Amino acid sequence: MEDIALNIRRIRERVADAAERSGRDPDSVLLTAVSKLHSAEEVEEAAAAGITDVAENKVQELCAKQPLVKAGLNWHLIGHLQTNKVRQIIGKVKLIQSVDSLHLALEIDKRSAAAGLKTDILIQVNAAGEEQKSGVAPELTEQLIREISLQCSNVNIKGIMHIAPFAEDPEDVRIYFRQVRELYERIGALDIPRVGFETLSMGMSGDFEVAIEEGSNAVRIGTAIFGARDYSK
Repeated sequence: MEDIALNIRRIRERVADAAERSGRDPDSVLLTAVSKLHSAEEVEEAAAAGITDVAENKVQELCAKQPLVKAGLNWHLIGHLQTNKVRQIIGKVKLIQSVDSLHLALEIDKRSAAAGLKTDILIQVNAAGEEQKSGVAPELTEQLIREISLQCSNVNIKGIMHIAPFAEDPEDVRIYFRQVRELYERIGALDIPRVGFETLSMGMSGDFEVAIEEGSNAVRIGTAIFGARDYSK
């Protein structure tokens, strides 16, 4: 049985150390717990230990789990989002982190307008060009953001999300975190309507310290908080 509170305390210590190494306030880094394949009870434990934000990969799991969690949490969707699932999560999430096409943004915009809401999103960037991962190429990111800004009045672009390639040594993926942070800074400095960059979401259980050192202010931690996932469920 995982000691979730202890795991969170240890993660916060490592987050603080990484932030201090890069000359930043540890409190400026948001720790989001990824609860994929973990129970509502485990999410409640995390909330009791101070977690305020929780993320799911799949719409179906988010919608099933959220009503079972009594703690008031900010929910994020971080997995690939199909357009036919958008209507199920509008109004249920604080942030959709995985937008990588105008087609998807238009659907989010349409469903948000119908609900009388504005939806905050991040643009998912695939810096390494991995075919098995979603995300827009870095060189096409500004163009996509400008198109979404022009055509989607019920969507606010709050920043960028990135998933680095798996590496035994996180130093091997530092270059991608640096590239995305530079992209984030460049686009964030532009004056584009409904674009107000405040979130650079990079780093997971195996590489979050390097991501923070390179500028991430939001890390997504699952296994290091909840333990290994049981994919046989």
